[in-house]
Amino acid sequence: MTFYILKWQSKSHTGEALARLDERIARSPIRDGFLERQNFADAIASLWVDGELVHLEDIVLHDARLDIRTPTHELTIAHSILRVRRQIFAHPPDWALSAAGIARLRGRGVPGDHPVPARSGLTRPVGADDGGLALDDGSYGDDFAEIDAVLARSTAVLNGAAIPRPADARDPLVYDADWDEDERLEQWRGGLNETDGLSPVLRGAILLDAWSAIEVLQHRTELGRQLVASLLRRDGTTPSHLPALNVGLRSVRREQRHSRSQMTRLLALLEAFAAAAELGMKEHDRILLARQQLERQASAKRTNSNLSRLVDLVVARPVVSANLIAKELGVTPQGARHLAAQLPLREMTGRGRFRAWGVI
Repeated sequence: MTFYILKWQSKSHTGEALARLDERIARSPIRDGFLERQNFADAIASLWVDGELVHLEDIVLHDARLDIRTPTHELTIAHSILRVRRQIFAHPPDWALSAAGIARLRGRGVPGDHPVPARSGLTRPVGADDGGLALDDGSYGDDFAEIDAVLARSTAVLNGAAIPRPADARDPLVYDADWDEDERLEQWRGGLNETDGLSPVLRGAILLDAWSAIEVLQHRTELGRQLVASLLRRDGTTPSHLPALNVGLRSVRREQRHSRSQMTRLLALLEAFAAAAELGMKEHDRILLARQQLERQASAKRTNSNLSRLVDLVVARPVVSANLIAKELGVTPQGARHLAAQLPLREMTGRGRFRAWGVI
């Protein structure tokens, strides 16, 4: 009986709420900006669900490479979640749950990827008049290969991709040698096949609960929530966006999410999915109204393309600082502060550290 209650709730309430939000986003004039905001909100909420705290302005500035302090470990994790969400949404809906997608998101490389080839030594004929420099034996090939690998990883991070690591490159001080992540992942993917035929929302709740129960990855517990969000997108519940499930999970009591009763946990997850949709709808309407007010204010002033661009920027970023405005709009920090003063923006931080603004 309880299982049928779960099926009814997932279809009649949770599924409809997510579908309504998706339809609103698909036709929204602020679609791209809202999706970017959702990425930031979900990354922060994911850390909150795991018991950590990251400030909104810190992750926004870190993403723009305008840090005002040394990034913390928690901030680095939050930014990796932000990059994962962007990467998932940039690929086809079925990519994240494929073998290649999961491998890339885990940072283990893609099956079939070829390692960066080592450069051959800078060869010159032995005995040539070059001051004794002869590198014809390839003795420096390994050094160049290591440099190439570091550059490749750095480029991947800057481009928003995960850092590929060899499967056996595990520090025994950090990773439990008896923790077989590959086996646990196959067990979880087996559940993915077994739940085929259920409603996407109920299926997502079951798989998210299974991810926590199996403890698939030692240090990437947050990845399971993004994979379930990708499942909802792939199966047609939210084809136009990647749900911010962590925002909904934050609104559900921890005692319910970690109850010993599986049925209580599943009901809590369905409640969290519905909350994510409802909170997303309220946030969308709030930002849309704020954009209309900002556009009216901008149109009342003299024609200024930078002012219109600033409106788009504050819609797409939860917080903007003078340096961020200057970087994105190509103006000076003083000019950025002058532009911000022309719009009814709310100052988000004190003048002691730095000045940042957000929509009303």
